[in-house]
Amino acid sequence: MGKGITSRSEDYSQWYNDLVIKADLAENSAVRGCMVIKPYGYGIWERMQAILDKRFKETGHTNAYFPLFIPKSFFSKEAAHVEGFATECAVVTHYRLKNDGEGNIVVDEEAKLEEELIVRPTSETIIWNTYKGWVESYRDLPILVNQWANVVRWEMRTRLFLRTAEFLWQEGHTAHATRDEAVEEAERMLEVYAEFAEKILAVPVIRGRKTENERFAGALDTYCIEALMQDGKALQAGTSHFLGQNFAKAFDVKFTSKEGKQEHVWATSWGVSTRLMGALIMAHSDDQGLVLPPKLAPIQVVIVPIYKTDEEKSRIDNFVDALIAEFKQMDISFKYDDRDTQRPGFKFAEWELKGVPLRIAVGARDLQNGTVELARRDTQSKETVAQEGLAVTIQNTLALIQENIYQKALQFRDAHITAVDSYEAFKEVLENKGGFIACHWDGTAETEKRVKEETKATIRCIPLDAKQEKGVCIFTGKPSSQKVLFAKAY
Repeated sequence: MGKGITSRSEDYSQWYNDLVIKADLAENSAVRGCMVIKPYGYGIWERMQAILDKRFKETGHTNAYFPLFIPKSFFSKEAAHVEGFATECAVVTHYRLKNDGEGNIVVDEEAKLEEELIVRPTSETIIWNTYKGWVESYRDLPILVNQWANVVRWEMRTRLFLRTAEFLWQEGHTAHATRDEAVEEAERMLEVYAEFAEKILAVPVIRGRKTENERFAGALDTYCIEALMQDGKALQAGTSHFLGQNFAKAFDVKFTSKEGKQEHVWATSWGVSTRLMGALIMAHSDDQGLVLPPKLAPIQVVIVPIYKTDEEKSRIDNFVDALIAEFKQMDISFKYDDRDTQRPGFKFAEWELKGVPLRIAVGARDLQNGTVELARRDTQSKETVAQEGLAVTIQNTLALIQENIYQKALQFRDAHITAVDSYEAFKEVLENKGGFIACHWDGTAETEKRVKEETKATIRCIPLDAKQEKGVCIFTGKPSSQKVLFAKAY
């Protein structure tokens, strides 16, 4: 296993924490519940941002930015929304500090705000208050806006990337003239997320719809993508919400239709966050460290020179310079690790820990033989390959690695979807195998709540491709027309 990393079989939770820290992704900060995303971890997030942002713009969206602080009164305008976030809100009550005369800095009690401000837990309220001034006619629609931002949701029990008091995300907020357009938008953005998860993160996902109990606060429908981690727990990797006219009515956002009628607009919101970093780590990595899919890796190829003399180093440099020129033309990201402060063995272990997909080792003898050593992170295999056509070999191998990582995760996921027809079988699978459990459910929130209390499993989603099939709820024996997916989850 990687140095200082607990094995997955010994303690999966500790393995995850060790890996995040040892791989230089993030660390806990001096602010309780908040994290510092370190440069290497932020580099991965930047790759996610860049790829998603391109996809958003290809689907007609533009970026904007809205205030971090939201007047408390805004939340009271949408009852279901405020109820969903009330226990997680950070509240600003004063606007000034002062010296108490004894060398201490204290809150100036005379500087109390007339109205408290909520530190953004999500932006529906402030954005829909803004949209009121943007919309008058059907000609002003649709509004297709995305925001990259930080949000604060006060968490008592935190884990790096998975659950922190402050985290980074994007949130799309759109306004439409008709219900059908809004539903189409919510479904379109779910597919954008699903395609990103599978093609870029190499994480297979199940596209589904949340139950009423699990919907986003204030939504009429919540679509989701659910992924499965190596410990058999599910992770919600993205959501897209059809908000109906709830927020438009709460903030009186109306437009004049083509027929000259005053109507409330229809809304969606959708988002993914730095939780995707947790999904990436737990779906692919091993006891040696990170395993990164090439399409997301900040460094796709690391080159390590092996030499004894300055003359050998100079000849290797010349070879690497020519190779790097080809990498640049092919848009392959690379790192030439020619530090003279560390031995090659240390560098091998470091880049293995950091999940770099491919490693090239080249020495004086390799130059004579016209070869290099190529090591794959995903299979931990090594082979000697020719220098001739090496850049093309690298390009093809990166594609193979991307596909292999996805297929490995897909096989694991598919092997951990179990259909059951009794509550006893449900509990046995949950205890001994984990993963997704497909079973009939009677459609009631009461049954959903009872199962969660007894087993800690929740309905992750009603799969969008689920077939209508008659059966009986395994918990109550009542009639059911469709199976849902249960799992324990992060």
